[in-house]
Amino acid sequence: MFRLGCAALACLVALLWAGAAAPADQASWHVGEAGRVFHPAVVRHWRGAQTQALVTQIWYPVDPALAEATHDIGAPGHPFFHGHPAVVDAPLSSVRATYPLLVLSHGTGGSADSLDWLASALAAEGYIVAGTNHPGNNALEPMTRDGFMLWWERATDASEVIDGVLADPMLGPHVDRDRIGAVGFSLGGYTVLELAGARTNLAAFERFCTSPQADAICHPPEAARIHEDPGAPALTLATLSPETKASRARAGASYRDLRIKAVFAIAPALGEAFDSTSFADVTIPVSLLAGEADVTAPVNTNIHRIAGFMPKANVTMVPGASHYTFLDTCFPAAVEHLATICKDNPGVDRDAIHAQTAQRALDFFAATLPAGGS
Repeated sequence: MFRLGCAALACLVALLWAGAAAPADQASWHVGEAGRVFHPAVVRHWRGAQTQALVTQIWYPVDPALAEATHDIGAPGHPFFHGHPAVVDAPLSSVRATYPLLVLSHGTGGSADSLDWLASALAAEGYIVAGTNHPGNNALEPMTRDGFMLWWERATDASEVIDGVLADPMLGPHVDRDRIGAVGFSLGGYTVLELAGARTNLAAFERFCTSPQADAICHPPEAARIHEDPGAPALTLATLSPETKASRARAGASYRDLRIKAVFAIAPALGEAFDSTSFADVTIPVSLLAGEADVTAPVNTNIHRIAGFMPKANVTMVPGASHYTFLDTCFPAAVEHLATICKDNPGVDRDAIHAQTAQRALDFFAATLPAGGS
């Protein structure tokens, strides 16, 4: 863990991260991008989503001789996020026979593309990264109440994406099945902890959010985007659908995916949904990272609470960074329109924090998913 005053950050950040530099002989690739739509074989509750499939973005290493093209994120002609240049639908690099796989989970109301900065950095260093847009809770279609509320269902999305990638004729034969990890942001950080074996205490979270101690995590700004049927009855336990009731009943189940060997959680949310027993089955390496200035997923009730239950986890606190510092960098024209997610605290260099965080993730996965490891 490191802590610096904001004034010291600019002059010391290079020293702090110098030890995290990649080895000089490590190969570097260009980044390929491809889309997939996975249709899991098992019929499942889709949380009222318009799209009843797992729309997935995949980043992967391609031959450096292939020219990357500009890839910005947003509506055509009106991008709001800078994207990393990429080669669309290019062949996977043949330099290695297999590559490690990371499944990526975005935050509430976000998208896999909102973490393009991280996925691209990982792909450029030899990882296949697969991020799905979680049904009912993404930026590309109306958010539903079940998509917003039934967080534990997201872990099943991630596991089914792994199934889909492993079965994919282009990618599957080239995945090192002994080197699979997970990385997530915000609610995606919670999701990857579930994949590691954490168990949710839904009743405890609901009690917290109706108590005087309730904080910002109980009222995320994305909740305003929930699509409501004007004619629907008021939401109570009695008016929940049978599917929603069944999902709530399995909230505390284990969603451990034994294929996943390490997880990296950025600004993990829902710390109050975990208790002292939640991490009893987590035996794989975990790394936690968040901004010290995070008021959206307040650090005391989220990353620090989670870390308190996992004394062996790596914990990194980034000075000055807020919650949305870990989304892609915005175009200047989008900053005022999307101030909540685009504006950082004075003196914070979002691109620099992205580079540092990506290197921290690379170092973590290099140590926990080593080539030739067991």
